[in-house]
Amino acid sequence: MASAAASGTSLARLLSSRAHLALRTAFLPKNAISSGGLTINRLHANLTVSATQTQFSRNTSSCRRPTLARASIGQVVLVANFSTGIPNNMSIPNEVDPVVSSEWLHSHLSNPNVKVIDASWYMPGDNRNPFEEYKSCHVPGALFFDVDGVVDPTTSLPHMLPNETAFAAAVSALGIQNSDTVVVYDGKGIFSAARVWWMFRTFGHKDIFVLDGGLPDWRAKGYNVESSTSLDLLSKISKASEVVKKTYKGEQVGASSFRAVYQPDLVWSLEQVQANINDANRVLVDARSKARFEGTVPEPRKGIRGGHVPGSKCVPFNEVLRDGKTLLEKEVLRSKFEDAGVPLLSPIVASCGTGVTACILALALHRLGKNDVAVYDGSWTEWGGLSETPVATHSG
Repeated sequence: MASAAASGTSLARLLSSRAHLALRTAFLPKNAISSGGLTINRLHANLTVSATQTQFSRNTSSCRRPTLARASIGQVVLVANFSTGIPNNMSIPNEVDPVVSSEWLHSHLSNPNVKVIDASWYMPGDNRNPFEEYKSCHVPGALFFDVDGVVDPTTSLPHMLPNETAFAAAVSALGIQNSDTVVVYDGKGIFSAARVWWMFRTFGHKDIFVLDGGLPDWRAKGYNVESSTSLDLLSKISKASEVVKKTYKGEQVGASSFRAVYQPDLVWSLEQVQANINDANRVLVDARSKARFEGTVPEPRKGIRGGHVPGSKCVPFNEVLRDGKTLLEKEVLRSKFEDAGVPLLSPIVASCGTGVTACILALALHRLGKNDVAVYDGSWTEWGGLSETPVATHSG
């Protein structure tokens, strides 16, 4: 018993009483068991480990509510103190599932570590102004993410992915940090929100989820919306687009609160798609309608040929959604891809018209456990707009 106590004293001294281990944004498996028998609930937070012989202290700060767990090693007690802005009753969404419900968001909306983004964007034919709609109606406290503003301004292709510096600057301007859990939605249900979900993941942020059903579902559930926007929010939104332009001009934009880490495996280029026609290392899945895929109807953008990349498969994005608003269940999704001839065990690249709805396929495949789906950012606007790229149609 004395040796156990001595071991405890040595351990306490070794840890200098309190050792801080940063978990950053990764999720721990729910109810994971440590090597010492310590049960830890899944949270992303700062982990404080204390070793004492007789007692532990409780953090009583009102904004940081710890979850405490013990495991005995002899007479030594290890205390896991998760100091986090996330309340004790906050259940982190399933690690695999990329969407959260309106009920989940409503129950955690007041948490300062949960940031909500309105990422509404519409096709020109929709005749809708996403920013004006945001200002008149949005989830309380939501920020606005400009899909056409946080882009690479050096290309003529629509809303192409910006570089690391520009994305970090824009997200920092919105007041988002790496420690935040981000929930993104749009005004259709699931549409452009998936694009911003993919953008965050492409720059290394895993705590990003899409609101299943978007603003329509939120309103249908009777939850409150805001019909005015504070000057502070408007300033952040305006600055987010401004700093993107400044970074590409080489101008200083100040320190970033968000660190972007580019994940190249999640983005495909024209050259990679060209090489893949012969190599067939990945299955290319097109999210456009079957008529556009087969080239039987004209493309909505002028100067773009009809058809598809040779060897690619077609899963129209609306087929993975229920009424265009919510993501289908796993088994239904699995059937949709398998029926289209998509081997789910193979690496996959998603494509579409301009790189927006391809991200809906990536979202759906993520629900099936495929978290490595890449998106061809230039998509058919780039491919079909070139004269030298090969094009296949329904007739071959």
